[in-house]
Amino acid sequence: MHLKLITAALVASLASAPLAAADYQPVTDARLAKQEPANWLLTKGNYAGWSYSELDQVTTANVAKLRPVWSAATGVNSGHEAPAIVNGEYMFVATPHNQVIAYDTRTGKVRWKFVREVPEGLGALHRTNRGVSLYGDKVYVGSIDCMLSALDAKTGTLVWEAQVCDWEQDSAYITSAPLVVKGKVLIGPSGGEFGVRGFLKAFDAETGKLAWTRYSVPGPGEKGFETWPQDGEWKDAWKNGGGTMWMPGNYDATNNVIYWGVGNGAPWLGDQRPGDNLYLASVLALDPESGDIVSHFQYHWNDSWDWAGMNAPTLVEFNRNGKKVSGLISAQRNGRLYWLDRDDKGRITYNKSEPYVHNTVFTSIDPKTGRPTYNEEAKPATGKTRTYCPSLWGGKDWPYEAYNPKTGMLYIPYNDNHCLTLTGMIQPRIPGQWSAGVDINRLDLSVKKDFDHIGGIQAWSVDGGKEVWREKYPHSWNWGSIMTTAGGVLFAGGTNDRMFRAYDAKTGKLLWEFPTPSGIIAPPSTFTVDGKQYIAVVSGWGVDAQWIQGKMHGLAGWEKAVPEGGSVWVFALGD
Repeated sequence: MHLKLITAALVASLASAPLAAADYQPVTDARLAKQEPANWLLTKGNYAGWSYSELDQVTTANVAKLRPVWSAATGVNSGHEAPAIVNGEYMFVATPHNQVIAYDTRTGKVRWKFVREVPEGLGALHRTNRGVSLYGDKVYVGSIDCMLSALDAKTGTLVWEAQVCDWEQDSAYITSAPLVVKGKVLIGPSGGEFGVRGFLKAFDAETGKLAWTRYSVPGPGEKGFETWPQDGEWKDAWKNGGGTMWMPGNYDATNNVIYWGVGNGAPWLGDQRPGDNLYLASVLALDPESGDIVSHFQYHWNDSWDWAGMNAPTLVEFNRNGKKVSGLISAQRNGRLYWLDRDDKGRITYNKSEPYVHNTVFTSIDPKTGRPTYNEEAKPATGKTRTYCPSLWGGKDWPYEAYNPKTGMLYIPYNDNHCLTLTGMIQPRIPGQWSAGVDINRLDLSVKKDFDHIGGIQAWSVDGGKEVWREKYPHSWNWGSIMTTAGGVLFAGGTNDRMFRAYDAKTGKLLWEFPTPSGIIAPPSTFTVDGKQYIAVVSGWGVDAQWIQGKMHGLAGWEKAVPEGGSVWVFALGD
């Protein structure tokens, strides 16, 4: 039986006493490798990172008939950045404050709730969570106090836990969703601004035993170490060099290669760690069995702008000169859209890149290697006050782009016309304290004079290499991930007006919108119940989106703050 539609005025939290466990279909390697339209088993829908669904009941012709079916409050505020992960009758939502809630997909009633107490004194910069992973009969979630927890999917009972990092000594913390590949749970921490040396760890999914660790900043004797200072004042810069791997990667299941993004340098100022600084602001191709680096591509060398490369590129097939070419495509924080080739061994080569927002730093790009040259007057440095565009939040921050194989387009949630001025300094590294080499209270955000918009969505032809359409938001940044479907619809939130929207994926025409209680910075997902398609999204503004909103109040007179408070929303077509 389909869910009974109820009006928005009657939508309310249905959480009461936890439900009895229902049948649960274990998540296998085969289920993860071949996306199931009926479920949403991975953060980005599939291993390739498409944020795409083959479901097509909701189309451009009928999407305007979407109505809320159920909604449930999460009970906490701050930034909700995790998608609703769905496996049959179970929906799993991770929230800020170390909480996971399992809902009944039909009714929104709570099946179970898991909360891990946040230790006193924890200095996490972003107290959020970007989602759970599923494998076997377990749910895996990272916590801001550096733990990876395995929960029984039917009951929420803690099965095992493993320490990923040390929040007291390393100042690291976890916001990333894990990724499960061939029985290993992969996760890395945040904390570049605290001087954490980035890494990725793999744990046995059944036992929690550590399988391997891959540091993103090489140590003595490792390939790439020569790109860090070898002597002099900064010879130990690699020990706290940043490069945290704080977003989930993507996986080529056919060729058994993982692609993972590497974050910004620490401190931000590149003159305190002279050299190219591998593997900051890069994508790594990794062997899932050992964590060994197969190949890499660095988007920009000696990162000095906090332009983290933490988002793994999307795996696609290019049509080039009548041939299929395996590739990677990624809209990076530095404001350029990259086309990279990959072979069956995971080796990465540069093909081309194009600017998708204004960049005042890059003066040229080597057409063969993709290596940029810099305008030194726009490069932050110790004792210097410098301005650069885009600001540290980049052309696109962490939210996910989406790829639709039917339209052949990549959809980018972008922000333009913003810049940052900062003064570089030397800051001692003290555990739990900001040490990025700039005063966190003096990050001078600015916007271009007479700007017509900041946020928006761009649609690019993957094969043609050209922008096809653009949606501009005159009075908002865009903080929302994108999802697209075989029905030709694109779903997105991300704006300060709290709207959840649907667009025509081919043309960019707005087809439907719905106001939620708070702003949406979580990725949408879609699934079926009894053969009927549903769209889910979590509403809950906070963290950087709220901080920027306050800044824009002073810069442009925008509303000072967006209401916070988390809630899950599920929609379906009306009868």
